[in-house]
Amino acid sequence: MAEVLFANTGAKARVERVSRARTTSVTNWTSWLPFRSLNGWAPKYLNGDLVAGFTLAAIAIPEQMATARLGGFAPEIGFFVFVAGSLAFAVFGASRYLSAGADSTITPLFAGGLALLAATGSPQYLALAATLAVMVGLVVVLCGALRLGWIADLLSVPVTTGFLAGIAIHIIISQLPGLLGLPAESSDTLRRVGEIAANLHLTNPYSLALGLGVFAIVFLAERISARIPGALIGLVLATLAVVAFGLADRGVAVLGALPNGLPRAGLPLVRLGDIRALVPLALLIAIVVMVQTAATARSFVSQQGEAPDVNRDFVGVGAGSIASGLFAGFPVNASPPRTAIAAHTGGHSQLAGLFAAAIVLALGAFGGGLLANIPQAALAGVLLFVARRILRWQVFANVYRQAPLEFLLILITMAAIVVLPIQIGVAIGIGLSLLHGVWSATRTQPIELEQVPGTSVWWPPTVGNAGERLPGVLVAAFQAPLSFVNADRFKRGFCDLVDAGNGRVKLVVLEASSIVEIDYTAAQALIETITHCRKAGAVFAIARMESLRAQAALARFGIIDLVGPQRIFHSVDAAVKALQSGR
Repeated sequence: MAEVLFANTGAKARVERVSRARTTSVTNWTSWLPFRSLNGWAPKYLNGDLVAGFTLAAIAIPEQMATARLGGFAPEIGFFVFVAGSLAFAVFGASRYLSAGADSTITPLFAGGLALLAATGSPQYLALAATLAVMVGLVVVLCGALRLGWIADLLSVPVTTGFLAGIAIHIIISQLPGLLGLPAESSDTLRRVGEIAANLHLTNPYSLALGLGVFAIVFLAERISARIPGALIGLVLATLAVVAFGLADRGVAVLGALPNGLPRAGLPLVRLGDIRALVPLALLIAIVVMVQTAATARSFVSQQGEAPDVNRDFVGVGAGSIASGLFAGFPVNASPPRTAIAAHTGGHSQLAGLFAAAIVLALGAFGGGLLANIPQAALAGVLLFVARRILRWQVFANVYRQAPLEFLLILITMAAIVVLPIQIGVAIGIGLSLLHGVWSATRTQPIELEQVPGTSVWWPPTVGNAGERLPGVLVAAFQAPLSFVNADRFKRGFCDLVDAGNGRVKLVVLEASSIVEIDYTAAQALIETITHCRKAGAVFAIARMESLRAQAALARFGIIDLVGPQRIFHSVDAAVKALQSGR
């Protein structure tokens, strides 16, 4: 009977897979059509999309200028990066709300890496940034097309928190000269702090007042309502103050008139050696982009109840980076704050992003003169607020209180990003996240189960709830996928439980409900465990292996033949009753 049940399970699974494949093949094909976010759009949504688009533009204009300056680019480049990201995502993305463009999370990352290859702001620096944008976009698009959305889960919450904290510190230190009216510094972070401290006596009080005033306006506006474009209001008021009081003549640095017109499209001209040098940086930036894109898409789902399609959103954001690079821009990323604005101000589709892009494009193409008197300290105030917003103080406190060991991951990642070259710090953070995951998997030990009195349920022993053990029967569970990282611990732990019976164990049942995968190394460890049980005089059986991948592994590695299909059961209770009766 057990053999039939196992065979039926596999056959049923195959039928279900074929059925699902047939019924979803058309859906999978249509899911890649352009402008997916407009599916189901109706004219009644137009007013909401217009309002959301205007609000999004009001938020994006100061933010994109500030982010461009953060990376060492002219402010107007930020406009065109936003337009490229918005247009490409509207065509190729899936989310109805996600906003793509210049982002302060990744800008310090690639700016630090590019500064090692070329002088910030030089023609070579700009060409390398555009090349990097195309490379990052290609990687992200490829990962989306190959449905590698799981890559977004490579960074744990503590490591991500430390990563963002390090980025926030970078932003604060980089913007202090602009806030204080001091000469811009381009040295490493710690040396820059020393230079700022040494020049504090040169602080321009007007610049400081303007920067702090913009910060206060943005802070208060967000506390009142996220729909209020506090950054835009702050920039307008700061600009009016510069004009009304002649602050440019009192040492306050202003942007100056920005050139009108559109950038020319074309492939950036760089050497093959430069492309090779950019590969590690492109991979790091791509991982961060995918992590933030996935988190944003999952946080702002459609009101129609549509499940987020992270892979399709990867394609949209990646296409935005490619378009940005082809128009002399820099890498694009999803923005959680702007996405929240689009979702909470009445937006129903990517039309909101397209309206915002049209407004920003018009300003960049024809309105450069309107931005001439914007004080640089005001942009610094906007970025200081961004830095404050990405610091997750609540997560800091929760992790410190609930998981002190993981709190060290926050501190180590943050310190690595601040002290070391930023791209090395990011690589260390990703490595720590992966090592933490591997370390967690290796801690799993086989657990002996007990039968809950009066039931057929087998459960781990708990304090105050004594279970029952049957003479000569050992039921044990392994609550993790079986892989090379924990195969030896599984084998040693299981064999120790058998040996602890001093030859009295006659039946061993592996409760396998948590084993969702078995790789080659783990299969050999399982075979050795089965052999050890038999040498100890015990029959070995497997119960509740529900994972289809694990079942396929049992067949592939010959474990079904070794155990015997008649000793594979749907429940522990069925295994114990059948094998105790001599079957």
